[in-house]
Amino acid sequence: MSEPPAVLPNASADGPPPRRPVLTPIPRWVIVVGVPVMVLVAVATVWLLLGIGVTGDKLDAIRTGGTLGVGLGGVAVLWLAVRRQRSTELDLLQKYEAHRLAERVAAHSAEDAVERRITELYTKAVEQLGSEKAPVRLGGLYALERLAQNNTSQRQTIVNVTCAYLRMPYTPPDLQLSDNADTETRTVHEQRVQERQVRLTAQRLLTTHLRPDPDSDHPVETFWDGIDLDLTGATLINLDLRLCHIRTAQFTGATFTEIARFDHATFTGPAWFDHATFTGPAWFERATFTEIARFDQATFTEDARFDQATFTGISLYAGATFGGATFGGDARFAGATFTGSAWFDGATFGGDAQFTAGAWFDGATFKGGVPPEVARFAAEASPPAEAGAAPDH
Repeated sequence: MSEPPAVLPNASADGPPPRRPVLTPIPRWVIVVGVPVMVLVAVATVWLLLGIGVTGDKLDAIRTGGTLGVGLGGVAVLWLAVRRQRSTELDLLQKYEAHRLAERVAAHSAEDAVERRITELYTKAVEQLGSEKAPVRLGGLYALERLAQNNTSQRQTIVNVTCAYLRMPYTPPDLQLSDNADTETRTVHEQRVQERQVRLTAQRLLTTHLRPDPDSDHPVETFWDGIDLDLTGATLINLDLRLCHIRTAQFTGATFTEIARFDHATFTGPAWFDHATFTGPAWFERATFTEIARFDQATFTEDARFDQATFTGISLYAGATFGGATFGGDARFAGATFTGSAWFDGATFGGDAQFTAGAWFDGATFKGGVPPEVARFAAEASPPAEAGAAPDH
């Protein structure tokens, strides 16, 4: 007996099966009438031959008639066997089709169940983020993190939700609360303190999953590759993106309170820090910007360190632009590499500045005097003619 086919002819494994051939049953009268007729034909042939008289030739004729009857019976038996074989095969094929259909239905049901479960978990976690209670909001953040870790396709969406939470307006608490503060002031202060913890947790969950293992050629399981961050206008507290790998980073108008650390960070896409405010130290030592890096109108109230940072812009206007930036503390670019153009047009340096790589400083102001390291660059009135005009700020 032949094995049933793996898939139906001219049909994919997941597609609808073609019309199954139908085996018409043998009419009962064919069997009831056919078999006696064959026997009668054989008997009649022998009887006629015997009535005439048996000779050698007649004996051969009798044998021929008998053979004819036996042959007809054999043909009928063979035909019935073939029909039975075909009927069995079609029955197996029908069972196989039913089994495959059941498998597809089960697979689709399982996928639907997983999608529904993800949607339910996501919705519940987002609702928790809107709670007035800080512990509930923390639970929502951890639920989203777990969901993203277990479902790769959901990671960017959940990062977007976390970034949106951090973009919500927030006023940091006062460092010290007056002993004479009234109940309402104390309540507001406590709420801001709790919200600070929630935001620190949100930042920590993001940075944890943006940091591959620096000591291994293979990223750790918790690393989420190819993530974009949109923290436009966000208030960020003690942000620590050291060793992180980020694709696109949008920090336009963001406020960085306390220290902001981007040491050894890698930005594989554009990074925008336009109009950002750094109220504490900003460290970008050994950071790598593979596309455009913009700090136009950024304000650094304390030290800004870009020592040995690498700016490898991919086009003429890609590179580093610090147009109108204000450096209130020391600005250190010692050993920095500007593969593309570096523009500091209109920048203001309030402290010492150190530059050991090529850059243009048209209109830049050094309140403490032009440092010797910068003098040879600042002396140039404008960039070379082939470099073109400065990009719009």
